Amino acid sequence: MEAAEVLELAARGEDSKHQFKANVTNAQSLSEELVAFSNSSGGRLFIGVADNGTVSGLNPGDIRRLNELVANVCTHNVHYPINAQTENVATPGGLIMVVTVVDGINKPYMDNNGAIWVKNGADKRKVTSREEMQRMFQSAGLIHGDEIPAHGLTFADLDTKYFETFFERTFGEDLDRQRVSLPTLLENMNLMKNGVFNISGALLFSKNPSFKLPAFIVKAISYPNTEVDQESYIDSQDISGKIADIFQRSMNFILGNIKHKQDDQGINAPGIPEIPRIVLEELIANALIHRDYFVTAPVRLFVFANRIEIISPGHLPNNLTLENVKSGNSNIRNPILASYATRVLPYRGLGNGIIRALRAYPNIDFQDDHVGNQFKAIIRRDH
Repeated sequence: MEAAEVLELAARGEDSKHQFKANVTNAQSLSEELVAFSNSSGGRLFIGVADNGTVSGLNPGDIRRLNELVANVCTHNVHYPINAQTENVATPGGLIMVVTVVDGINKPYMDNNGAIWVKNGADKRKVTSREEMQRMFQSAGLIHGDEIPAHGLTFADLDTKYFETFFERTFGEDLDRQRVSLPTLLENMNLMKNGVFNISGALLFSKNPSFKLPAFIVKAISYPNTEVDQESYIDSQDISGKIADIFQRSMNFILGNIKHKQDDQGINAPGIPEIPRIVLEELIANALIHRDYFVTAPVRLFVFANRIEIISPGHLPNNLTLENVKSGNSNIRNPILASYATRVLPYRGLGNGIIRALRAYPNIDFQDDHVGNQFKAIIRRDH
């Protein structure tokens, strides 16, 4: 890095990517800064620059001590180890050490006290929210929302007849001929632990999952015009139950609130929906299977005069972008649920759902909202 670039960055002031320190002597303080950068897309620490951007400079002894301090902190004062690069830059105001930290791949990083730090504008903050911690572990692939316990939903809540039909259809064997008990079988299928369903098991096979999981439903509203109207709507439903029931009732809601064309069909035929069924199937299934189950909020389904909106809690996970998903790339947020979805829903997996929807009906937009923590599919209606 050239001196001119360092001075230009210093003149701009601190932000979430650039932090200034006149000097550093405390290992704990340094570990917090490096952990925050590693958990927040990386950044640079400029040592020898005061908070106001003026160069205070370092002497050769400082440089030697700081290089050793950075190396020790990156190895011994954080979990997991951080790869930080140091560069000494000579400026008219004195030497500056630039410590570059890349976006970490083993998030969440912690200091020796077990604290998780992230950048918060030009400063940093300690992560204390349980939900935020869960999302960080989720992004690292250490935990998935669909495997957390659905407290209050136990083996007694199993819809035995429904599960028996599913099991025999899927595996071609009689349930009552299995050599293990039914609770053990459910645990072996990753649907339950210690007699308590996880989110996947509850949504798939419990009698009434919404009783204990009231947020994991679909709120559907149809409006006569093009905007949300608190006073006037055509239809409104809170769609609850097993995930297969939620899927089918969500399909029925949309199909019942859009136009159908007769084309060459007879007058008594139900008509062809203005939006191809496969589009609705793919996008509703995508919303139910790939939503973030760490976020206690429903999927929202809005039918407007000019569009349909399907809004899922949780933005795209990890490094996925809209361009990625339109090209068929995927990152399975809920692997247990996804593994069973192909057997209870018209879900084809493989990351191709959005591609199939766009091929059948290209007039679809997507919004990945990180601030609002939601993903929105917008199906434009031809009017």
